[in-house]
Parts: sequence; structure tokens; C-alpha cells
Amino acid sequence: MDNIDTWIFDLDNTLYPASANLFPQIDKRMKAFISNLLQLSPDDAFKLQKEYYWKYGTTLRGLMLNHKVEPDEFLAYVHDIDHSVLKPNRQLGAVLQTLPGRKFIYTNGSERHAINVADRLGISHLFDGIFDIRASNYIPKPEPAPYRDLVARHGIDATRAIMFEDIHRNLKPAAALGMSTVWVSHPENPAAPGEDLSHCRFITDDLIYWLQTALPRKPSTASLKLTPLN
Repeated sequence: MDNIDTWIFDLDNTLYPASANLFPQIDKRMKAFISNLLQLSPDDAFKLQKEYYWKYGTTLRGLMLNHKVEPDEFLAYVHDIDHSVLKPNRQLGAVLQTLPGRKFIYTNGSERHAINVADRLGISHLFDGIFDIRASNYIPKPEPAPYRDLVARHGIDATRAIMFEDIHRNLKPAAALGMSTVWVSHPENPAAPGEDLSHCRFITDDLIYWLQTALPRKPSTASLKLTPLN
């Protein structure tokens, strides 16, 4: 395993657990936005929402391409949620602080949403940057182009970077660039039976435990070497 000096984290259901039930608020507001926009029943709006998500990578991308939706209007609406369900996570903050090198949030959501989440968790000060859906020109993961843009914009050596994601398919472009990868799995987003997971270098259902277990307690250099968990 190469030395790691860049740590890239997805936001929703990764830096906080899916059990926090924050993302269902976003999901509900997406459905309401589509229902109001296209005058659809809630059930039909939800069906279209998921159809666009699977076809285009995000519901927003489908709405932009098929209905000329203004992305900032959509993002402001769907992220107008109650972030207070998240509590400061001192354990997460402590382990993130031990990571040598730079740390980034890479999200298909908005920068404002990422800041709100990180502020609630008490970890905003630990990150060097946020690469959001605007920074990726509204092209969502897992399209390869924004991964290359992230690397270029921040001068990242992909072979010395590691990416954490709760959606395993979003790790494929990272692995193709030479990054190490960690799939933070949860019951709401399982792999299909027999699905290829070779792009996931590591798999865990507990981000904090994985970081605590995989990393030295007191790193003393600018980078460190990771080894697979047994």
C-alpha cells in the first residue's frame, strides 16, 4: 500500500451514519420539488426521482437535462432541512485530526449543505476544501471527469490518496485513477448478489472504527502506510 497524504470523504451517509436519518429529509424534499414542478402525484414524482437518479447519477442531473431546471434553485430547496438531528461527533473529530496530510469533502450535494453538516458534526476546521456539485460542473459521481477535476484543482497525487464512500460504484473512478478506496457500507445501500466489488480496496460498516484500527495512534511523519484489515 502506498503512503497516503490525501483523504477524500463523501459526505452524506459517510461522515455521518445513515442511521442519523438526515438524508431521508433530502429525499422527501426532492419528491416534493418534482411533484410541484411537474404537477405529478407524490408516487409518480418519487418514481421519476429514482429513475433519474439511476440513469443520470443524480436526480438533479436528470431534471437539468430533461426539464431545464435551474440547479441552484433545486439545491437550495432540497437542502433546506433540519440539520439539528446531527450532533457533534468528538470521536470522529479526534480520529480525523490524527490523519496526516490534507482532507477534502467530495459530495454530489452543495457546498452549503456540506458546511452545515460539518459544522453540526464539529469537524469543519479539519478539512482543506469541499468539492461539491457546482465545482464538478453539475456532473455527478460516478462520472470520471469530476474526479480528474478534483485531482487537478487541488494538486492531488491520486496514488497517495484514499477515498471513502457509502455508494460503492462511486469508488470505481477513484480506483481507476490509482486511489485506494474504502466502501462505508450500510443496509440502505447494499451491493447486489454477486456484484463486482474489486474496486473497493477495503469495506467497513463503521468509518470511525476503521480509521482507529487501520491507522497508527500517533502518526509522526507527513504520511503513513496503510495495511488491509483482517
